[in-house]
Parts: sequence; structure tokens; C-alpha cells
Amino acid sequence: MPTHSRGHGTLTFSENRKSVALVIGCLLALASALVLLPAAAQEPRVPAQSPEAPRGVVPVAFTPPALAGGDRPYPINLPTALQLAQANNLDVALASERIRVAVAQFDRAKVLWLPTLYLGGDYFRHDGQIQDVGGQIFGTSKSSLMGGVGPSMVFAVTDAIFEPLAARQVVNARHAALQAASNDTALTVAESYFGVQQARGELAGAEDALRRAEEVVRRADKLAPDLVPKLEAARARTELARRRQWLQVARERWRVSSAELARLLRLDATVLVEPIEPPFLQVSLVSPGCPVDDLIAQALTARPELAAQQALVQATLKRLREEKLRPLVPSVLLRGAATNPAGTLSSGAFGGGRNDRIADGSFRNSLDLQLIWEFQNLGLGNRARINERRAELEISTLELFRTQDRVAAEVVQAHAQVQSAAARVGEAESGLRDAVESAAQNIEGLGQTKRLAGNIVLLVIRPQEAVAAVQALSQAYGDYYGSIADYNRAQYRLFRALGNRPEPAGDQPEGCAEPAKPE
Repeated sequence: MPTHSRGHGTLTFSENRKSVALVIGCLLALASALVLLPAAAQEPRVPAQSPEAPRGVVPVAFTPPALAGGDRPYPINLPTALQLAQANNLDVALASERIRVAVAQFDRAKVLWLPTLYLGGDYFRHDGQIQDVGGQIFGTSKSSLMGGVGPSMVFAVTDAIFEPLAARQVVNARHAALQAASNDTALTVAESYFGVQQARGELAGAEDALRRAEEVVRRADKLAPDLVPKLEAARARTELARRRQWLQVARERWRVSSAELARLLRLDATVLVEPIEPPFLQVSLVSPGCPVDDLIAQALTARPELAAQQALVQATLKRLREEKLRPLVPSVLLRGAATNPAGTLSSGAFGGGRNDRIADGSFRNSLDLQLIWEFQNLGLGNRARINERRAELEISTLELFRTQDRVAAEVVQAHAQVQSAAARVGEAESGLRDAVESAAQNIEGLGQTKRLAGNIVLLVIRPQEAVAAVQALSQAYGDYYGSIADYNRAQYRLFRALGNRPEPAGDQPEGCAEPAKPE
């Protein structure tokens, strides 16, 4: 099962099984109930409150950021977002429609050997000179009328044999492409979701830094003029203005990333997506310690893009063999010959006579069946078609090799990102813990004095030191939530690079297990 890490603490589904299952069940039930309601019809909701993190698990307790006026929160969790992505995403819908097109082409290829049936009537009229079979020219007027049916079948036997085989491979390729689109969509939604999480965490950090900056200004203003120059108080107010600006920037990032996620999920663009999970939650799908060579081998056997390209290579092989056999296998022509010109009706009631007289009606049946060996352009056209198919085979094979190289590179890149982000999370966590402690102690010590020899009184902590501590805290918040979001994104990139699509339930194992084979 996946591990969800909060800082250095790790919560697995094997530990505290009952309590964890209860919490997850409640979250999923809440998210499912919200999804069933149209986004536009939902009333603004109170932001989801996350319980205070236990001490020693995360650097600081997370307090959800306050909503601004006009915000319409839309609580949602990651499993629900992934489920909505598969149901509403346009890329997945387009890939599904391409399957329908390929299946229709396959069905049409399977019936190439069946004739087309014509049903209707034919009226023929002639006035003037005509030549009989003996060569004599004479004048006459005549007419005829026929009603009936007729078959028409013109096809190359090689087409009837090999086109269904090639079309079947194209259908297989389209199915693999659908799985690839599904995997890509899940990755895109997960990355966007973690972007919202990061922005939300940074906004909470910006609010905390702003509160501390306000406290620094309040305490700095109370200090005696002989202890603190006015410029230090002005510096504290400057930092407070910066913190207020950064708060607006952080809120803007939350709204922008929320709009992008709403676009991907096709939700109401005006809602503010509010993840139910806290922004310090880490999602581990693949262990960073997995050997990259083993991961590449897994990806090369499971990526649907490779399965799709392999199917296209098989389709070009079938069509190449089709062109090689075309001059050796006859084409079949079956046409009705009961009318003039021939090619439509063959069987039915026929009658006619001189001038406008239609008489002597009776049954008529005339069919023309031919077997024809075709040498296109004296055989030169056939050779050109063979060369064309051979070039298509080379192109599809080269595309397969290029896809293999891309898959291997994506695995290596995602693996490197996972390892780097995992190391950064630990450093960012300790940095944030120290920054919180430093800011708290600097602000608490602001105003405390110590007496030196004589009447010399000095501040223990000067305002500029407290300002620097607040600046470091703001940066530490950004580093911490950014590293966690990067870790989660890298995990999903690596999981997708192995050929998997994260399921809505999120119950994917952490480790180096073989991913699911493409359908």
C-alpha cells in the first residue's frame, strides 16, 4: 500500500489500520457527495479543517489559510480528482472516439469480399442509327424497362486477406493509445492538484509570516528611541509591507492553480478548489531506492506507447506483404450485365419494344464474373507501392526505437527527480523547524535588554534580527511546501513512466513491483 509521510513520520496502512481506514472513508464519502452536485449549484462552503498535526511529525501545525471575500471553496481530494479526470477529460474522450473510428474501419475491412447490392429500375431509349453484330448500319427507335436487383463486387483478394489483419493492429494501437492518454491525463491532473496544494501551503505560510511581521512592528514601535533607531522600525514596517504583498501573490497563485485544475476536471471555473488533504502530505508510489535499470526494464514492457507503436509496426508488415502478393493473386469483378451500360442491375423483370412500346416483359438475369491479374503500370506501379510500404515499415520501426529511448529517458529523469526531492524534503523540514523556532525566539526576545558596565543598556535582540528571522521563515515555508509538492509530482511522473495510471482509490504499492501490463 502507498505510504503517506508527514515530515519524517510515516503512516502506513498496516499501522493504526482502523483509525486510518475510518478517516479515509470519511474523506472519500464527503468528496463523493460533493462531486454529485453540480459545481455551479453549490453554496460557498466553510474550508475543510485539517486536524492539528502531532508534534514530532511535521515541523509546524498546519492552519488552513483564510478565504477572501467572494471565494467559493470546492473541497475535493486526490482520488476524486483522478476519478473525475477519467470521466470528464477531453483527451481521454478523443482517444475513445479514435478507437470507434478504428473499429469501424476494421469492420469495413472484414466485409471486403461481400458484394454491394443494387435495387432499382432502369429505362433505356434509343432513336436513330445503330449497328448490329454483323456490322450493318440501320435506323431504329426502341425502348426498354427493367426493375430488379444486381450485385457489384470489385476487390483484390490480397486486400480482402490482409486489410483486416492490418486494421486489427490499428485497433490494438488505438486501445493502447487510450491507455496512454488515460495515464497522461492522470499525471497532468495529479501535477495540477499538487500545484494547488503547494500554493495553498505557501499561502498558509505567508499568513503566518505576516502575523509575525506585524508582531515585530508592534514591538519595535514600543522600544525606547534611545534603544532602537527609527530606521530599524522603518525597516520592520518595510518588511511588513513586503509580507502583505507576498500574501496577495500567494493567494493569486492559489486561484490561478485552482482555475487550471478546474479546467482539467471541467468544473465550474469560478470555484476555488480546496484540497481536503493537508499540503504537507507526501504520497509514495515507488521507492526512491529502486535500481533505475530495473525500472527501465519494467517500463519497456509495460508502457502503452510502446504497445501502440509495436501494433503499428505489425500493421505496416501486413500491408507490405499485401503489396508483394498483389500481382500474384487475382482481383475479383462481379457485375450485373442486364442493363446498358452494364455494372448495376442483373436480375429482374425486363420488357421493351419499338418506339415507346413496352411489352413482352419477363424475367432476365445477366451476370459478369471476372478474375483479373493486375500489373499496375506494367508492374512498375506495383514495385513503387512495395517500396512505399517498405519505407512505411522503416518509419514505424524507427518511431518504435525513438519511443523506447524516450521511455528510458523519462524513467531516468523521474527517478532522479524523486531522489532529489526526497533529499530536499528532509532538509526543508529541518530548515522550517529551525526557522519557526528562530522567528519565535527572536520576536519573543525583542525588547529584552542586558546591562553592561555602568549605565550602558543593550537590546538582546534587535528589530533587524527579528526581521531577518521572519524573512528566513517565509523562505523556509516556500522551500518546505515546494519540496513536498515536487516530491509528489516526481512520484507520479515515475509511476506513469513505468506504464501505470494511478487509480482513484490510490492503493498503489510502494516498491519496485512489476506494473500492470497495458490492455
